[in-house]
Amino acid sequence: MGTIAPVRAVDRVVGVADVKVSNTPGERLITYALGSCLGIVVYDPVVSVAGLLHVMLPTGSIDEAKMKDKPAMFVDSGVPLLFKECYKLGAKKERMQVKVAGGAHAGAREEDDRFQIGKRNMIALRKLLWKNGVLVHANDTGGVQTSRTMWVDVTTGEVTLKINGAESKL
Repeated sequence: MGTIAPVRAVDRVVGVADVKVSNTPGERLITYALGSCLGIVVYDPVVSVAGLLHVMLPTGSIDEAKMKDKPAMFVDSGVPLLFKECYKLGAKKERMQVKVAGGAHAGAREEDDRFQIGKRNMIALRKLLWKNGVLVHANDTGGVQTSRTMWVDVTTGEVTLKINGAESKL
């Protein structure tokens, strides 16, 4: 089993069904255990505002009460929340860079994944962003259920993934 990235004093952990934004220099927003869930980073390089969302499911329409209580659980309610929170810190949609990780399928083969949550999460995200004139700038999604750790450096906007102990830039 791989090691978990050590938590630093300037790390803010984004849990499952959670969102955090920051404009604090030197801070990192980090999330763990991205399997079928999506980690969605947005970054505005002009004002150095970063946001990280860890969503579980594509749509909250399956449980409107849950969506109201935990909007960050769902792509369709979490992504608008992520953008709005970044806007409060001065970010602008037209400057935002979007990077995504996760969306894996459960099981050894994609066809064995009955619910296709990872794939459906990514489809829901792309549709929502497309409707709003926003593109995904980089992604590491799909594949076999592998736990990904993802973090963004608030100062630089650099996104790092750690998969099976190996780090790479996204």
